[in-house]
Amino acid sequence: MLRTPGGERRLAILEWLKDPARHFPPQRHGDLVRDGVTADAIAAKLGVRRQVADTHLTLLTDLGLLRATRIKRRVHYRRDEIRIAEVARMFEKGW
Repeated sequence: MLRTPGGERRLAILEWLKDPARHFPPQRHGDLVRDGVTADAIAAKLGVRRQVADTHLTLLTDLGLLRATRIKRRVHYRRDEIRIAEVARMFEKGW
């Protein structure tokens, strides 16, 4: 998943969401840290169309690495630190 052509973008998204207040401007609705970052903001940071960002975000959410929360009409994404730690432990064990 992370070694595909889009893997670098997915790694960047995960890295940015470690400290969203540092990498994204404030949002009108929702707190960057508590609620997450909108797909529009992530698409703008990646320099891609929203649909492209949605593909990456959906994959990361389906893998459990991101949590999606709907606020008003937007979906906000934040890291699932517990799941990320579980995946890291699996790789450390030689999975």
